Amino acid sequence: MTGKLFFQATLKFTAGLLLFGILLFVPAGTVRYPNGWLLIAVLFVPMFIAGTVMVFRNPALLEKRLRAKEEETEQKAVVALSGLMFLGAFVAAGLSFRFQWFLLPDWAVVTGTVIFLLAYAAYAEVLRENAFLSRTIEVQENQKVIDTGLYGVVRHPMYMTTLFLFPSMGIILGSLLSFAILLLYIPIIAKRIQNEEKVLEKGLEDYTAYKAKVKYRLIPFIW
Repeated sequence: MTGKLFFQATLKFTAGLLLFGILLFVPAGTVRYPNGWLLIAVLFVPMFIAGTVMVFRNPALLEKRLRAKEEETEQKAVVALSGLMFLGAFVAAGLSFRFQWFLLPDWAVVTGTVIFLLAYAAYAEVLRENAFLSRTIEVQENQKVIDTGLYGVVRHPMYMTTLFLFPSMGIILGSLLSFAILLLYIPIIAKRIQNEEKVLEKGLEDYTAYKAKVKYRLIPFIW
């Protein structure tokens, strides 16, 4: 079981790494794109470490994180839009580097990298707090409401961290155009959350009471 799961995780990791390289370096017209390598480093090195840890310490959680096929019709549209967003953002970043379009200064890249790593650390904490986290919208067997830690602040802390993770990718890539495209994630994730909460209210006991206790979905005091 562990060996099979490790193979699946390694295969997806390698495929993701290759896809990133194609989307960034082909439009850039060169592999000498420092910002592209920087993003790959800060994204894939922690991802590899976290995946390896989960293989041995929490393989069930890793298996859920690898499962990506959505059953909800609305979520399929959200996933498709997210894919198009990332495709556009990475290609735009490569082209921006190639043709020197709207490039960001070094201090902005450093700031974006720090924001990304802090958000990544918060993302890891959410994974630690909630063993039921899946990439798909579903109610799992024996699932219970988590209301401690970051879940006591907002109802969707994982999505809260991605609000910082994804736009900061564009900053790390040094592309204002890429950053602008990745801001489209805000309405996309709002749509995902609205549908997800309907599913959880219907299938997860005590979720309605949890909503009354933790009033904010994504951003404290705002939404």
